Amino acid sequence: MAVTDFIAGKVATELLEMLDEICRKSFLCKPTAAQLVTSIQDLLPTIQEIKYTGVAIPPPRQRQIDALSETLVRGRDLAHEILNSGRWNFLKNVQLARKMEKLEKKVSRFVNGPLQAHVLADVHHLRHDSEKKFDRIENSIRQLEQRLGAAKSGCWGRGRRVVGGGGEEGGGGGEVRGGKTTLAREICRDDDVRSYFNDRVLFLTVSQSPNVEQLRSKIWGMIIGNDSVGSSDTIPPLTLQYDFRIVVKTLVILDDVWSLPVLDQLILKTPGCKTLVVSRFKLSPSVINCTYELELLREDEAVSLFCHAAFGQNAIPSGSNKKLIKQVVDECKGLPLALKVIGASLRDKPEMFWTSAKSILTRSQPICESHEIQLLERMRLSIDCLPEKKLFAILVELADKNLLTPVKDARYGDIYSSYYDISVYQHDVLRDLAIYLSNRENVNQRRRLLMPRRETGIPKEWERNVDKPFNAQIVSVHTGEMREMDWFSMEFPKAEVLILNFSSSEYFLPPFIDNMPKLKTLVLINYSTSNAVLHNLSVVTNLSNLRSLWFEKISVPQLPETTLPLKNLRKISLVLCKINTSLDDSVVGLPYLFPCLSELTMDHCVDLTELPPSICKMNKLKSLSVTNCHSLRELPTDLGKLSSLQILRTYACPCLRRLPPGICSLVLLQYLDISQCVNLASLPEGIGGLKCLEKIDMRECPQIRNLPRSAASLRSLHRVICDEEVSWLWREVEKSIPDLCIQVAEACFNLDWLAE
Repeated sequence: MAVTDFIAGKVATELLEMLDEICRKSFLCKPTAAQLVTSIQDLLPTIQEIKYTGVAIPPPRQRQIDALSETLVRGRDLAHEILNSGRWNFLKNVQLARKMEKLEKKVSRFVNGPLQAHVLADVHHLRHDSEKKFDRIENSIRQLEQRLGAAKSGCWGRGRRVVGGGGEEGGGGGEVRGGKTTLAREICRDDDVRSYFNDRVLFLTVSQSPNVEQLRSKIWGMIIGNDSVGSSDTIPPLTLQYDFRIVVKTLVILDDVWSLPVLDQLILKTPGCKTLVVSRFKLSPSVINCTYELELLREDEAVSLFCHAAFGQNAIPSGSNKKLIKQVVDECKGLPLALKVIGASLRDKPEMFWTSAKSILTRSQPICESHEIQLLERMRLSIDCLPEKKLFAILVELADKNLLTPVKDARYGDIYSSYYDISVYQHDVLRDLAIYLSNRENVNQRRRLLMPRRETGIPKEWERNVDKPFNAQIVSVHTGEMREMDWFSMEFPKAEVLILNFSSSEYFLPPFIDNMPKLKTLVLINYSTSNAVLHNLSVVTNLSNLRSLWFEKISVPQLPETTLPLKNLRKISLVLCKINTSLDDSVVGLPYLFPCLSELTMDHCVDLTELPPSICKMNKLKSLSVTNCHSLRELPTDLGKLSSLQILRTYACPCLRRLPPGICSLVLLQYLDISQCVNLASLPEGIGGLKCLEKIDMRECPQIRNLPRSAASLRSLHRVICDEEVSWLWREVEKSIPDLCIQVAEACFNLDWLAE
């Protein structure tokens, strides 16, 4: 690209501006100037395209561009002269008008002559280049089809299913650089695939402990075009007994499939429905018609991926120890996940650290057919490198080492964000790594006692060792419905965390909770479609050391009258729970039972219409979060009595229409989040009394159109998040609060990440 290309683009722009001015000021030159404007506007896109593509053009064309550039320069000088010519000098203006006509004819000849020829030539070259590129693409597709063992039409047209198998995660041949799931997601997003199936493409993660009925409901809903189908709806048998009068093409992608019995239940044999299965195991040919095994990465691909994770570039940096780097890469055995995780763990580490890491990798087991054990052994290095940190810092450290992926929404990392605002997802192999590291010791000596998948009851290995105490500090159980007879006596003298995952509408709490004298955290998560009713609540009444309680999809029970005050309990989280009347003052005395509670969270509690007034007597409460509660109508009048409250969240409560004036007495309040309260009409008039308030989040509150005058008294306020429509109101307040930062909110939160 010659310098004249830039000159032509710049001069043409300047000339257009002058011609517009001539059209307004010069009577004699106005018609010609208007025609010139049209011609140059036709030219300008072509000039700009040449300018910014950076592609060299042939010499003959370059000469014509040079000539055009000179013409435009003369035109600019002429336009400048016309603008400087006085109206009284009629003779000179006539001469300038004739020169302008000659310039216009010259530019028009170029537009209607050589430029058209250039366009035809470009079309010819583009067609020729496209044919060559399409030939290469067709050859690549043909090679891929040969490896798949089926023609492209057969893959979709004859109901074949594809399984990505072999290796934990591989990079296929040719241009395939990701693993099985990555390839499946690319197929899911591919425009041609989505066009063929009319956007009826469903991606589901099955996992080791799937809720088969829920997955089948989603598949059936996609097939019949009804997303509201639930697991309680009747699904026809998996044969062609359903009357399909219109065959609808549907693609179902099942990722992370572990067993053939589960797969048999998820493949719906209906006309037009094709299933693509992703699994780390080879599945039976009786179910799978076509298998595509991903290969490990080639050496150059492995080096590129490793360097991207370790150095932020795709090649070994100059001046680095290439031999040592390649030795570490070789020890990763072409496994993409190991390359990414180990590369990230060695980032910015000294050379001696690299040498030590290479030695550790060398001592790992040799390559085997399944890649299972040696992958976990190699990635163990990244865990060993983690420093001891707490809370959010641990998540950041894990994310930096590619051990998990955070979902970064608008609140991620904010100083006032809550733990339930933070979501992460993790590769299934990395989950296996955690389980593998936890299970290396004898079952009674493990620090973490975990069930890797949902089972009908307690593992036999645990049952065989009940005669000795279990020294685990963290215990995680994953079952279906558990009755009293399904448990057996176990002792956990050191247990501090108990996580009970289950899927049922009723659940009997394990009696061995009584044998956990040091228990600090109790988590109950129900994965069924309905809220669970708990039994054997008496085991909770004597947990004197309990500090944190998390209920998810539970019908909140009424605690027995014999329950002693839980003086050490600091946090209660109720997520997707049915509150019923369990928190009513007539049923329970919250200040008596939880005298030291500092954090109360209620999220997606759909039947919660109001908070019990006794909450206002919990003087130690520092954080109150009532979020996504769509039936909440009002907050307690005496909310201002929470003298220790620092954080108040009420976001996404659409029925909340007002905030009680009492909140203006919360002298220690630092953060107020009322975002997505779409019917909230205003802020309290006395909001200026919140002398410690530092941040307000009021995005998506369309009904708030005015601010109280007292808002100018919020001297500690330094950040407001709001919509564009109300930002100007805060601009006025900004005059009284010089350090105030007004952040206009971006697009609304979305739930796309749930598909991950």
